[in-house]
Amino acid sequence: MSVFRVPELSFDSLNVDAAGNIEMPLIGTLAAEGRSAPELAEVIQTGLAARYLQNPRVTVSVIQSASQKITVDGAVGNPGVYVMQGRTTLLQAIAMAEGANRSANLGRVAVFRTVDNQRMAALFDVTAIRRGEVEDPIVLGQDVVIVDTSRLSAAFQDFLMAAPAFALFRAF
Repeated sequence: MSVFRVPELSFDSLNVDAAGNIEMPLIGTLAAEGRSAPELAEVIQTGLAARYLQNPRVTVSVIQSASQKITVDGAVGNPGVYVMQGRTTLLQAIAMAEGANRSANLGRVAVFRTVDNQRMAALFDVTAIRRGEVEDPIVLGQDVVIVDTSRLSAAFQDFLMAAPAFALFRAF
C-alpha cells in the first residue's frame, strides 16, 4: 500500500487478520474482507482525507492472497476440503465436490458459518436455486456445506442394488 508522497503511511505489506481487517496508522481498524484493492484504497483515502491529509492518493496492491477453504460434506460425489478460487456460490461449491450423489436431498442443503464467534446455519433448497426461483448464495472461506441425504431414497436405492433383478418382477 502506498500513499503518494507520504512514506510514513506507505507499507511494503499489510496483513489482513482472521476477521478480515487491517490496522492503519491514524485511521485504525478497517474492514478489508470483501473489498477489491481499489475499493480498499478509496476507504483509506477517505479516512486520511477526513482529518489528516488534503487530497491523498492511495494505491493498494494484493501481493499474496491466502487461500480460502470450504468443506463440502454429505451426499456429494467427493466430500472434502476445497480451495476456493475467488467468488464461489453454493452451486459451485457442490460442483467442486463432484456434485450431489443419487441419495442427495437437494431441498435440504445446510451452510454452517462462524460469525462473531457464533456458529450459524442456513438451509437452502438447491432445486429452487437451479430453477432460478431463488438466488445462488455466496459461500465464504471456512464455511461448511452439508448436502442432506434422502434416507427413504437412499434405502430404496440400496434395496434395488441388493435385490436380484428377477425378484422385482413376476412373470404372468
